Amino acid sequence: MSASQKLISTPKGKIAVRDSLDGDFPVIMLHGSGASQKAFAKQFDSQLASRFRLIAIDLPGHGDSEDAGDIEGYSLPGLADTVGTVIETLGLRQMAVLGWSLGGHVAIELMARHAAISGLMLTGAPPVSAGPLGMLRGFHTGWDMLLASKVNFSERDAAHFARMCFGDAPPAAFVGDIRRADGRCRARFVRSMMAGEGADQRRTIETTPVPVAMVAGEHEKIVRVSYLSTLSYPMLWGDKVQMVEGAGHSPFWQNPDRFNLLLGNFVSDVARLAASAPAAQRVGAR
Repeated sequence: MSASQKLISTPKGKIAVRDSLDGDFPVIMLHGSGASQKAFAKQFDSQLASRFRLIAIDLPGHGDSEDAGDIEGYSLPGLADTVGTVIETLGLRQMAVLGWSLGGHVAIELMARHAAISGLMLTGAPPVSAGPLGMLRGFHTGWDMLLASKVNFSERDAAHFARMCFGDAPPAAFVGDIRRADGRCRARFVRSMMAGEGADQRRTIETTPVPVAMVAGEHEKIVRVSYLSTLSYPMLWGDKVQMVEGAGHSPFWQNPDRFNLLLGNFVSDVARLAASAPAAQRVGAR
């Protein structure tokens, strides 16, 4: 399905945005480290793009967005600030957010700041407490994970990282995105998470009044899936962590039929709840 491509100016540089334009309720889509809006191609090529207004953002230093001139733009608060500027420029006042991996952590930070987020779906992004101990509880450790904070990638590193994220046969375009990505973002973002910059992510999820959907691939090797069930969710969508069969770290790519069904049902529920909010709390969806 065709979609609008645009560049939006922010204090951290120009940000590339893909916007399906159709649909009544906006869904902001935030990709993982080294990826781009291309990761969500199977959502834009589905009926979701006509049912909802899908808006995929290339984070600073990724895809067709500019690199952040100031390295602080790659911190967790810095990335959330940039996404917030895009949201404000688009004039969005209610929305659901889909955050994957790095993009999921940015989404949690964003939710701690913006009341306009009416629902959050996370995949590959465990809401961890601040600091190294929280990271250890939410993620598997190992040599592979060191790539997540490595500044300079060799071609071999890029290919291996792509397999970690997308499975055994990632498209060449995804490897290209990883090679294009500003490696300073990887290093600064991981340092930001380890230092506990921004909101405490576990506390944010455990106190939010909006629906949260947790989605995991059954073969996830980066996130400790068992950790996700230890959180106390006020409004966990479906009352459980949603498992996607035949998928690993990127279930939206590896099993799009199952994932798109979950996403469509979740956004429909979020939109219905947002529309039924008291008039004093309700704001326009565009």
